[in-house]
Amino acid sequence: MLRFFLLAVLCGGAMRAETVLVIPFFNHTSEASLNWIGESIAESVRDSLASEGLLVLDREDRMEAYRRLSLRPGAELTHASVIKLGEALDASRVIYGEYELMEPSAAAPTSAAPGAPPSRGSIRITAHILDLKQLHLSAPISQTGAFEDLAAIEARMGWQALETLRPKTAPSEEEFLKVRPPVRIDAVESYIRGLLSASPEQRHRLFTQAARLDGHYSQPCFQLARISWEKKDYKTAENWFVRVGQKDPHYLESQFFLGLSRFHTGDFEGAEKSFELVAASMPLNEVYNNLGAVQDRRGNFTAAIANFRKALEGDDSDPDFHFNLGYSQWHAGQFEDAAASFRDVLARDPNDADATSLLALASQKRGPRPGDPKTEGRMRLKNNYDEAAYRQLQMELTK
Repeated sequence: MLRFFLLAVLCGGAMRAETVLVIPFFNHTSEASLNWIGESIAESVRDSLASEGLLVLDREDRMEAYRRLSLRPGAELTHASVIKLGEALDASRVIYGEYELMEPSAAAPTSAAPGAPPSRGSIRITAHILDLKQLHLSAPISQTGAFEDLAAIEARMGWQALETLRPKTAPSEEEFLKVRPPVRIDAVESYIRGLLSASPEQRHRLFTQAARLDGHYSQPCFQLARISWEKKDYKTAENWFVRVGQKDPHYLESQFFLGLSRFHTGDFEGAEKSFELVAASMPLNEVYNNLGAVQDRRGNFTAAIANFRKALEGDDSDPDFHFNLGYSQWHAGQFEDAAASFRDVLARDPNDADATSLLALASQKRGPRPGDPKTEGRMRLKNNYDEAAYRQLQMELTK
C-alpha cells in the first residue's frame, strides 16, 4: 500500500525528508523596475535543484506562506522573517540573497550579439544558505557577469547551490551547464513578469512572448500547456507539452498531461508512450491507471488489467481503480472476475450507476456491443499528479 505507507512516513516528524525553500532575492539596485530579477533568480535556482532530484518547495507553497505570515512579496526580509518563513513551510534549508548592478566595464564579457544595444553593466548575485536545523548560515556564494547574461549567471548560481547542498552527487559545472543553454534575457523577463501578473490574459500574452523569443525556453511552454489544458483545449496543450525539455523539473508532469491530452484527442499510441515514460520513473497509482486505460482502448486487455492491479496495490480504497479493472476484465470476456470487481466498486460507492449496469451485464455473461453509448468510453482517468510526494518517499526510504 504505497499511499498509506507514504502518509505514515510523512506524518512522522522524525523521518521527514529534507526540503529546500528558495525565496526571491532582494533588489539592492536603485531601480524598482528590476524587482522581477529577484523572482527570476529564485525560480532558476529552484528549477536547477529540483531537476537534480532535490525536494524544493513550489512557488505556490511559498506564496501561501507569505500570505499566512503577512509578508509582502518582493520586500526585503529580515533574518528573523526568513527563519519564520522556512519554519512555516517545514523547510530544512532556506536559500535567499541579493543582487546589485555595477557600471559597464570593458572587462566584463557578454554573449550579446554584434550590434546589440550597449551593455547595462554587470550584475552581481550573492546567495546565502541557511540550515534551519542547525541555525547555521553558510559562507556566501556569488556570481558576477554581464547583465545581458543573466540566465547563464543564474544557471551557474544554481550549480553552486547544488554543489553546496549535494557535494558528493552534484555533476561537474561543465556537465550541469551543458544541458542548460542560456536563455535570452528578454524571454526570461517576459516569463517572470507573466508569473507575477494577476491577469490571466496578460499571463498568457507574456508566456507566449517568452516562448517565441527563445525557442528552447521550456518553462513558458509548460505554463502555456497548463493554461490550454485547463481550458480543455487538448490539441493546443499537446503542442506545448511536447516542448518541455527533459531537464525541466516539470518534464515528467508534462509527459503525464501530454498522455492525457493525447488520450482526449484520440492518439492512444502516443498516449501510451507518454504514460510508459512516466511510469518508468514515477510508478504512481494514477500513472498506472491511465496507462491501463490507454491499453484498454488499444485492445491490449492483458496489459491493461496488469496495470490496474498495480494501481490497486497502491490504493485499494479507490473505486475508480476497481471499476477500470472490471471494465477491462469485461472487455476481455473475464465475466466472473469483472463481476467481482464491479461488486468491489459498489462496496465502496453503492450509488455508482455504471458499475451497477455493468455488473448486470457481466453476471449475465453479456459482452460489449459496438456502438452502445451506455457502455462505451466509460474508462475513468486520473488528472492528479503528485511527483513531490513520491520523491519525498524515496528520500525517506534511502535515509
